[in-house]
Amino acid sequence: MRPQENKKTRSSLFISSTLGLLALVALMIAAPTQHAHGQTRIKDIVDFEGVRENILVGYGLVVGLNGTGDALDSAIFTRESLVGMLERLGVNARDDNLDTDNVAAVMVTATLPPFSKQGSRIDVSISAIGDAEDLLGGTLLVTPLVGADGEVYAVAQGPVATGAISAAGDGQSVVQGVPTNGRIANGAIIEREIAFSMASMETVTIALKNPDFTTARRISQAINAFIGLPISQANDLASVRMIVPENYRGNAVALITDVEQLRVTPDIAAKVVINETTGIIVMGENVRISTVAIAQGNLTIRITETPQVSQPQPFAQTGETVTVPRTQIEIDQDEDKQLSVLAQSVTLQELVDGLNALGIGPRDLISILQAIKAAGALQAEIEVL
Repeated sequence: MRPQENKKTRSSLFISSTLGLLALVALMIAAPTQHAHGQTRIKDIVDFEGVRENILVGYGLVVGLNGTGDALDSAIFTRESLVGMLERLGVNARDDNLDTDNVAAVMVTATLPPFSKQGSRIDVSISAIGDAEDLLGGTLLVTPLVGADGEVYAVAQGPVATGAISAAGDGQSVVQGVPTNGRIANGAIIEREIAFSMASMETVTIALKNPDFTTARRISQAINAFIGLPISQANDLASVRMIVPENYRGNAVALITDVEQLRVTPDIAAKVVINETTGIIVMGENVRISTVAIAQGNLTIRITETPQVSQPQPFAQTGETVTVPRTQIEIDQDEDKQLSVLAQSVTLQELVDGLNALGIGPRDLISILQAIKAAGALQAEIEVL
């Protein structure tokens, strides 16, 4: 009996292993299919309620410059700030004739990350507001950073790093980068936290970075399918409202963590973005052109000036030397360009191939796209940067 049982056991293990292998192969084949249609994590296309940064700003002084600071006779705010700082330190400099160019008045800006804790550090940016020439080698003195409500949320101080090069001689000077802008890595200490508790949230609002009705509805459908309950609904094209279900009650962070990993296919409007300065053209996937005929030709006009000098004959009693203008105008018109038919496109690749078949450059293509739009044949919005 035992040999037969072992044989049955080995057969069962073989069948189970085979089924497991087939299931693994099926998952490997199905996995790429799930992401083959431009699916994106919800995390990458939305912002969640309460998870946001805050802007901080402050005014301070940078000292220790090598003669490249503000001129105190013209930068009055720098002079008054310097005098006020010295008075707070017990130095009476109000009646003295201050003459130093080693101090610069600066604006200090920083971004307070969401849920930052007291005592942690953030980076700050330094920008001169006077006539300082270079902040290299300077040190920012204690500068309070305030938010939009006027409260101090961080305090900055430290040596300024500009990352710029500035050198000058008697006959030439060179500047690489912007020496009046600098940065202090971990230069500010957070002194106040922004109170916000996610654990007690009963609803969560999801804001789309690129508002769209279809994308908002797809996000809502993906969330409902994952939870198994109709807990979310698209409010409009820019937001989705989600109710925290009972199994996530008091743990909205876990709900957001699970939801942001879901994948949806964002829907984008048909748009053509044009930068006429650089000649860059970007077309979305849904751009379509109705059947239209296009003719494009080049007209070149060349004007050549070859002035000649006219002077009297030798030993002439009268006459004077004058300059006689000589102008030559040539007109070249490209007659080889024929009227081309751009068929209605089905895909973006066919559209690009059709436009490339016209044999034109980006500059002319910009004008052609604008003309096609004016004719009503371009089924997309044109945005000019």
